[in-house]
Amino acid sequence: MLDSDLELPAYTIQKVTGHHRDVNSVNELPRTHPKLIEFLESNIGPEFTCRMLCQDDLCFDTHKFLPQNAAGFVCLNRLNNVRRINKFLEKYNQSLKAGQFIVVKMETKYRRAIRIRNQFPVLLFYPVTVIDFFIHRALPKLYLTKGIYFGLTKGKNRVITLPEGLARLIACGFDILDYRLIGNETYILAKKIKKPAFDLTPTYGLFIKLKRIGQHGNVIDVYKIRTMHPFSEYLQEYLYKKHGTNNGDKIEDDFRVTSWGKFIRKFWIDELPMVWNLLRRDLKLVGVRPISEHKFSTYPVSLQMKRTQFKPGLIPPFYVDLPKTTEEFYQSEEKYLNSYEKNPVRTDLKYLFIALYNILIKGERSR
Repeated sequence: MLDSDLELPAYTIQKVTGHHRDVNSVNELPRTHPKLIEFLESNIGPEFTCRMLCQDDLCFDTHKFLPQNAAGFVCLNRLNNVRRINKFLEKYNQSLKAGQFIVVKMETKYRRAIRIRNQFPVLLFYPVTVIDFFIHRALPKLYLTKGIYFGLTKGKNRVITLPEGLARLIACGFDILDYRLIGNETYILAKKIKKPAFDLTPTYGLFIKLKRIGQHGNVIDVYKIRTMHPFSEYLQEYLYKKHGTNNGDKIEDDFRVTSWGKFIRKFWIDELPMVWNLLRRDLKLVGVRPISEHKFSTYPVSLQMKRTQFKPGLIPPFYVDLPKTTEEFYQSEEKYLNSYEKNPVRTDLKYLFIALYNILIKGERSR
């Protein structure tokens, strides 16, 4: 904690407020937001210059207000109150040079539930939470209601999950450096590494279409029921680097998966739409799973080449060998592919019966 009587650190903070573009050098931030300053110092160092933004408007040219030697922006308005979050982040991406940072804050869905719990009696907590979630989370995402919602609320006070907040930053060209809970709000520090993806079709509905590597290295659309928070595909590389995988298949501590998503994954309900891929002959019944471009890039080169020779499948060799480590996982896929190359029909029948036995009798489930 910084004491108001102590000499201020060596960083410079400048402030932009209101719609009149007045710029003032201020020194109150170390006293009013000591934990935020501590968060920045722990990641950036004791000496830096940043611009503090106290509005969520896009009406000003942010690059005109960023000093030549500035490290980046600190946005003190919550992302929950920004109507067009991606446009907001894309604007600041364009105003920053590669390596400069942005700090944004948000109230996550989890912390919002805690705040509501502290405001209402126990008997009202659950109904209020459900109503709040429906109004401020579901309505903005439904095609028939989102126009009415934004017209009435101007997009303020929306429910946003932490995975969605992180993923939107990544989609807009930022790399997540760190995030920290301060009070009831989560502050995210990210640096610009590239231009925004400008992706107009993220995973944002109940039924989703995912880009996967198929036979001959061709990209195919795989259909599923969404089990993760919106924009989660952008978080895959970040989480892989941060946590790795538990057995070569699933990312360890993957908080992108929703609570209801865990349930439907357990019983493969999310994969029912992939029957359409089976009918289209993008997939076959048994085979290595169709995987994303990022996950494909983490495989050994020899296995990458082997994988693309054959069509992916719905039921993977994982449920036959039940590998426990990443190395065992790769060996399992390679063993299947080598066997399939020699005798396709016999291999798939053998793997199908063993996999069904492990699933139906031994109770093996997806996690």
